[in-house]
Amino acid sequence: MPKFAANLSTQFGEVPFIERFAAAANAGFRAVEFLFPYDYPAEVIKAELEKHQLELVLFNTAAGNVQVGEWGVSAIPGREEEARADIDRALEYALALGCPQVHVMAATVPNGADKAAYEKTFVRNMHYASECFAPHGIRLLLEALNPMTKPNYLYSSQYQTLAMMERIDRPNVFTQLDLFHAQLVDGNLSHLIREYAGRYRHIQIASAPHRHEPDEGEINYPYLFSLLDEVGYDGWVGCEYFPRGRTEAGLGWFAPYAK
Repeated sequence: MPKFAANLSTQFGEVPFIERFAAAANAGFRAVEFLFPYDYPAEVIKAELEKHQLELVLFNTAAGNVQVGEWGVSAIPGREEEARADIDRALEYALALGCPQVHVMAATVPNGADKAAYEKTFVRNMHYASECFAPHGIRLLLEALNPMTKPNYLYSSQYQTLAMMERIDRPNVFTQLDLFHAQLVDGNLSHLIREYAGRYRHIQIASAPHRHEPDEGEINYPYLFSLLDEVGYDGWVGCEYFPRGRTEAGLGWFAPYAK
């Protein structure tokens, strides 16, 4: 049976972020993930995790200047110092919060830019990140983002992240298989789950095409949950979806899996 983590950046938006830990625990979740912790001191988040007996299973490195279209800086040539400072800060939070993995955000590539230069920069920064995180047993993840949701991101296909993982070639670097993004770009989700088991270390879910609860749309999630069991996936499944209404009202799909 899969283990589900509430995504506090997309779920429980009815209450302020710091109150979502309690809401997730009350709904039956044993773990949480979110995009970024950096607006809060690590000790504030740690107190919420401990108070509600929750595990933190994933967060991202910083996004950069979102107002001008950035979504990560680790692949931007000339921004290496900033990227490595973001990596260092993510490590500090991961250690303080006991988080076993961090998604390193790459970057959006402006039209006309040299994508190969962005890829080379990202590989170098991932080598740096791997060296920082490996002594602590913390994994680093790469995630493909579909171009409708995030235009011009460094990679949109799961096969591109798998190739990038091979190019980085570090034992603590894996992919993050977001089944919503994968369906919109690659399809054939059962193939991705079966053939690349062991290369992805975190799953995220949402309906497609509308990114709501995983009980509508074109993805047969009960089948895929059984398939994850079949291939021996023992990681967490993050609920990175936007509820149709109030979060609690849409958790009927989760009831069989709640603690």
